[in-house]
Amino acid sequence: MGFSHYDLSRMLFIILLFLMNSCMFSYGGNFLQEFDLTWGGNRVKIFNGGQILSLSLDKLSGSGFQSKKDYLFGRIDMQLKLVPGNSAGTVTSYYLSSQGPTHDEIDFEFLGNVSGEPYILHTNVFSQGKGDREQQFYLWFDPTKNFHTYSIIWKPQHIIFLVDNTPIRVFKNAESLGVPFPKNQPMKIYSSLWNADDWATRGGLVKTDWSKAPFTAYYRNFYAKNFSKSQFLDAKWQNQELDANGRRRFRWVQRNFMIYNYCTDYKRFPQGFPPECRKF
Repeated sequence: MGFSHYDLSRMLFIILLFLMNSCMFSYGGNFLQEFDLTWGGNRVKIFNGGQILSLSLDKLSGSGFQSKKDYLFGRIDMQLKLVPGNSAGTVTSYYLSSQGPTHDEIDFEFLGNVSGEPYILHTNVFSQGKGDREQQFYLWFDPTKNFHTYSIIWKPQHIIFLVDNTPIRVFKNAESLGVPFPKNQPMKIYSSLWNADDWATRGGLVKTDWSKAPFTAYYRNFYAKNFSKSQFLDAKWQNQELDANGRRRFRWVQRNFMIYNYCTDYKRFPQGFPPECRKF
């Protein structure tokens, strides 16, 4: 079936309008344009005209980078391929953060392990300088073999952590219970690869094997999307968390891959759990 000249023109107009709308609220792709290299010197390398970035760690230093832009709500995607082999003692971090003693922060941290043992994905949320809201997960794949996408959806009513578009954690706004929520401080994107063998692997029992250095992690396909003003005026959109498939995937991850949840740590909170735990 053919298309008339009018139909083709109309389709092209709709596609152009979609692309223009996407460009208004989307950023990303190029590490040379979007990020500053903050520490580690030549341990940070950028390839393919800004499409791929690597961080390395050796006995002298780790390395890191941060975004040029600040973000206040939106969706952030980054693809990572983690340090392979014996990565015990190393931490690859990827997070949003503001600055100062009352800073807000949304964390992904990947805790290395000895060869053959799984990485631990450590998540945390800070609001007004207070964190201690850890949830930890094993992954259902080897994160060192290929790139995988790690995402943060940050809205005024909740924060969703996703791995390959599968939700693993939802942190809800509990201001009604007196719990501060990150919603007023713009945050930059940070990432680093560093030595944390005093705590990262089995509580610090397993140390970094420097004979395996340098340790290297890779990044690509950064993408950031700000939400539009019309979305913020939509109460239904603000409160929308997960669809039916997302809820199923979320329960699957929480049931099979969560290994720590501060909201169920009786030894840590013998006098009662933090108030936001009532909402989960």
